[in-house]
Amino acid sequence: MTESAPKTKPEPTVLRLSPTSTAEEKDQVFRHALAVHGKGRRDDAAKLYRALLKIDANHAPSWINLGTILRQQGQYWAAAGCASRAVALDPDNAGYLTNWGNCLGDLDQMDGALAAHAKAAQLKPNDPLIRNNYAIALREFERYEDALREFDAALALKPGDASLLWDRAITDLHLGHYEDGWDAFEIRWQQKQMRRRPQVAPEWRGEDLSGKTILVYEEQGFGDSILCSRYLPMVKERGGRIVVECKAPLHRLFSGIQGIDQMTDQTPAAGTYDYQVPMMSLPGIFKTRLDTIPAPATVAAAPDIPAAAAALLALGRGKLRVGVVWSGSTTFGRNRKRAVGIDRFLPLASIPGVQLYSLQKGPCEQELVDSGAEGLILPLGPHVNDFADTAAVLGELDLVIMTDSSVAHLAASVGRPVWNLLCFFPYWLYLHGREDSPWYPSMRLIRQETAGGWDALFARVTRELTELAAPYARSSNQPSP
Repeated sequence: MTESAPKTKPEPTVLRLSPTSTAEEKDQVFRHALAVHGKGRRDDAAKLYRALLKIDANHAPSWINLGTILRQQGQYWAAAGCASRAVALDPDNAGYLTNWGNCLGDLDQMDGALAAHAKAAQLKPNDPLIRNNYAIALREFERYEDALREFDAALALKPGDASLLWDRAITDLHLGHYEDGWDAFEIRWQQKQMRRRPQVAPEWRGEDLSGKTILVYEEQGFGDSILCSRYLPMVKERGGRIVVECKAPLHRLFSGIQGIDQMTDQTPAAGTYDYQVPMMSLPGIFKTRLDTIPAPATVAAAPDIPAAAAALLALGRGKLRVGVVWSGSTTFGRNRKRAVGIDRFLPLASIPGVQLYSLQKGPCEQELVDSGAEGLILPLGPHVNDFADTAAVLGELDLVIMTDSSVAHLAASVGRPVWNLLCFFPYWLYLHGREDSPWYPSMRLIRQETAGGWDALFARVTRELTELAAPYARSSNQPSP
């Protein structure tokens, strides 16, 4: 005899809505939509909200909740439209206004976003969430000092809140307030997206390591690991044995760094090390200031360029060989702000004297094929297997032009000129209002002048690359377009 499946509680019956449905009947459907929404069933909830709006276009709560779902699904214009309907119906609802401000921020509409958040904060000055949303918007539109004041106002209402402290810490780092920022940065472990390593050994805070073993482990992306690898020789100076845990594609690259005794991509057994420390805590442990940033680590390039990559590089001999990357990791939450499509780079392929090479890896590689530009932009990405291969290839390029990702850290670490194309609110590492990076001497920062302003940025890149390539164009037979 087989066991029967356990019975589940049936969903409550939902009334069929019609233009003659009573207010009580519509409220029942809305309450059911909220319950479904709360269970994470966004598509089902959206259907219920839409069903309500078909018979009552003035039901503001359905508009705002539908907008919330659309925003979570990446439908930013539709989300903003729904939020604006809700605000039009209830213009003094602070909750609706702060949601609308978030939607407008997604669309880089600075004036509208800040006005909505400001009004929400005025209506509900004692709501820490609304003050936090306003602070984040101010920060993302480069109003950093104003953002700090709003974060402090929110923290006065909700002292010790980890999310507020985290966002404030990031703001300090953007401003180069490293003395305060590094200590505050440790609050990252209380963020839900971060998973802290189990504490099987004491956290290292700079103690002498003589006769000890320390585990230094990665915690975020490849770029962050490359960034913080510069501190490994400084850890070694404290004595002891250093074990570095990082992903395998970094192992050959990091083999050139002095002081590493062992590399692994698996967590060593408990009891085999005396201290542990995440890489991103090292800048704070060494009390890094803007004037004491260590030079990038001396990493190791592969001894030989992969044959297929070498053949493609030879095709560009005599021209300005320029590597391009248009997207970082697609799993990164803000990638859509910092990345572009390959179409932005295609006009650069027509500049006389220039040969473009794609260094793109991952899902976005296919864009090169789909664009039809594979002959114009030669694909190196498929022919490199790890970061040491990429470092070897970078040594043959004259310039790298890219949106921010790990390759920017690598190229600058091996001293190649990099034009790092930054969105209006970039990674905190790139600070505020400057075109150089104290972390990477060979990196040039080219920033959006307005939020979402890729058109003007790429127009500038086109002009400056044309000027840089002029000597190559004159010495080659490449015709002008």
